[in-house]
Amino acid sequence: MSEIGRHLLVDLYECDADTLNDVALVERALRDAALAAHATALGAVFHQFVPQGASGVLLVAESHLSVHTWPEHRFAACDLFTCSPSLDADAALAVLRRAFASERVVVREILRGISLDSRDHQGTGL
Repeated sequence: MSEIGRHLLVDLYECDADTLNDVALVERALRDAALAAHATALGAVFHQFVPQGASGVLLVAESHLSVHTWPEHRFAACDLFTCSPSLDADAALAVLRRAFASERVVVREILRGISLDSRDHQGTGL
């Protein structure tokens, strides 16, 4: 069985703190990443925290992109989840890295919807 989706967990380190603390710039970065990936944006919610930081979710037809920022640590955590093999995750990652001026990026990939164990805890709440 092939996977239903790919979930990329992206940690961006040594970013520009001022960008991470500007919710409009954070939203623009996520929207530009979706555009670069050829995703279809459907709606979004973004929030500016006080005294610092921003979070947002961009719902796309192919699933979602999200971001949470910690300017005081020059760190951003992004999720890119897609159920479409045609999305260009590398292009989205490049946009986010540039937008946040990240010096180091760590990406973990999780394949969703594939059972690796016949004991998948169905109905157990686990």
